[in-house]
Amino acid sequence: MVPMRLTVFLCCLSLFTPRGSAQNPARAGVESWSNVLYGAAYYHEYMPYERLDKDVALMRDAGITVVRMGESTWSLWEPRDGQFEYAWMDRVVDAMGKAGIKVILGTPTYSVPTWLWHAHPEILARPLGGGETSYGMRQNMDIGNPVYRIYSERLIRNLVRHYRDNPAVIGWQIDNETASYGASNPDAFSGFVNHLKEKFGTTENLNKAWFLNYWGEDVNYWEDMPTRDNATSTAYKLEWTRWQQMRVTDFLTWQAKLVRESRRPDQFVTTDFAQTMHGDVNENAINAALDIPGVNVYHGTQDHFDGEAQAGHEDFTRSLNGGNFLVTETNAQTTDWDSAFQFPPYDGQLRQDVYTHLSNGANMVEYWHWHSIHAGQETYWKGVLSHDLEPNRAYAEVSRTAHELQRIGPHLVNLKIHNDVAILWSRDSMNALSFMPFTRNGPQWSAAGPLVDYNSLIWQFHNLLYRMNVGVDFVFPETDDLGRYKLLIVPALYIADDTLLQRISDYVKNGGHVLMTFKSGFANENSAVRWVRAPGPLREVAGFSYQEFSNLEHPLALKGNPFGPGDVSYWAEFLSLEHARPLAYYDHPFFGRWPAITENQFGSGTLTYEGTYLSDPLQQRVLDGLVRTVGLTSAGDELPRSIRTRAGVNATGKHIRYYFNYSSEPQEFPYRHAAGVDLLTEKPVANAQQIQLAPWDLAIIEEQ
Repeated sequence: MVPMRLTVFLCCLSLFTPRGSAQNPARAGVESWSNVLYGAAYYHEYMPYERLDKDVALMRDAGITVVRMGESTWSLWEPRDGQFEYAWMDRVVDAMGKAGIKVILGTPTYSVPTWLWHAHPEILARPLGGGETSYGMRQNMDIGNPVYRIYSERLIRNLVRHYRDNPAVIGWQIDNETASYGASNPDAFSGFVNHLKEKFGTTENLNKAWFLNYWGEDVNYWEDMPTRDNATSTAYKLEWTRWQQMRVTDFLTWQAKLVRESRRPDQFVTTDFAQTMHGDVNENAINAALDIPGVNVYHGTQDHFDGEAQAGHEDFTRSLNGGNFLVTETNAQTTDWDSAFQFPPYDGQLRQDVYTHLSNGANMVEYWHWHSIHAGQETYWKGVLSHDLEPNRAYAEVSRTAHELQRIGPHLVNLKIHNDVAILWSRDSMNALSFMPFTRNGPQWSAAGPLVDYNSLIWQFHNLLYRMNVGVDFVFPETDDLGRYKLLIVPALYIADDTLLQRISDYVKNGGHVLMTFKSGFANENSAVRWVRAPGPLREVAGFSYQEFSNLEHPLALKGNPFGPGDVSYWAEFLSLEHARPLAYYDHPFFGRWPAITENQFGSGTLTYEGTYLSDPLQQRVLDGLVRTVGLTSAGDELPRSIRTRAGVNATGKHIRYYFNYSSEPQEFPYRHAAGVDLLTEKPVANAQQIQLAPWDLAIIEEQ
């Protein structure tokens, strides 16, 4: 057995070489990858009959190099309290190892077994308001509950020790799509009170910061602190979201520490974010505990397949550490929890999707999942294989892609991406604006949700820049080095302390260019509206002030508008110019006295401000002008509308340029960069040469 295990280990090293782990043990196994990992989640335990050998043979023949397993079945790992079973998984891991397929194992803590719930019902998450809790759904536990933690720790330590020396196991995924689950259990509340004590020191400080004398809500003693259930204080609500984030961060950091204490030194630690930009998950803080972040990205198919969702969530994930990441789940065939939205991808889209992820900086792409499930909630969330479990159209395309990656993957892995444009994303602003939205989808006083919100702005900016073929990073309120970007976009920065606003002002003063929208600088870090004229500390850099604002009942056109046709909606700030320059006014008998868009020269840079919500066509023209102003002529000037391009530098220092035809029509365009080779066709490409792409096809040019 020893020689065979050594052979498997060397086979694994041929595609997965942790050369950097000696220099930086905290990044074990991920500093230098020699090829892309390509695979799927695999659950042999879900199969209606024994077929492990057949599945492994199909994977091997297709060129699959990695599987993720084990994260969903605590009830099989530990069918009874303290009785651990490994044989059911050992045979699967060993079969994968013999076939040269690497394994990522998940800690199965997101789906508690019935025996644990029955013995300790207190581990279930208590919802706000104290509604009924019951077993029956995954992710329904209080992740901070001490009893739940005791059982989870025992399970994690046993699993990691058992597979520590198995050479096929290259990494650990901690938990699965972790969130706070809205838990308001006693331990969550008591922890919150202790957090407030540490942050504010005294109840007097808390009362002052939160303006709790409003409606006589002052907290005179810490033991009088009310629960979150019926809180009306916006400051309370905002701080509670921060506390929920801290609980998730603590849970995943705790799991990562447990895994590291028992793992083999070259086994990496990751987790899989359920897409990105969540109000109760601080991906930035969690990333510090990981060797490499993972993200689950699902997206439209057929005529809705355009790479936008992948780019948005993966630009965000890449920006967490400025490096590479794993796509731990993505579409195989169709998705959804019922059969009402079954849209299998067109020919070519599965293959194109893999390269879409890689063009954003992914080092691994895994499908959820290998095989379609025959019963349960996700029956129609189909895998590579359909319910008949036989090779099919999707399998053929996966196989084609896998064999391409065996050849060209070393040119694509470890792609480094540098962008000159960044979007500032503020989780606090997103949460605070959800408590005080600027739109409602219903009559006044209704409980209907917003028409548009903070993330609507984020996605509008990102998607428009993506369509312009302008690369984007995300930065965060704690990001110090804004100066590496030529253009900074700041949507609705509703919550910010003075330090962050000063950092933005200094960025402009030192030559940076900012595009900022309404609602910025309005409230401080405690969600209290500033008691100076808006936009508070931004007044000098913005070059205006205002005292009034209004919702817009109907869209308005603009006058004196250099950007061309387009309208504005939802919100209008009555901007009073001080030293800013007006760019466009509202075309309205009342609102028309105030500018809708302004520009201010401040120091060596500029700040462009939008006091209203711009339509997509108008916003795109504003962006286009700014991109050109900062010297980033749109890469899409000569490209057809359906062509998207992404670029980076590979591990050998060569520029890699992806061109995607996201359409059902053939496309042709000129190549405007240094001569190179199309890695897919192995044909040379010269500057000014016409590139022809078939429907749902791509070219990958490595410059020479």
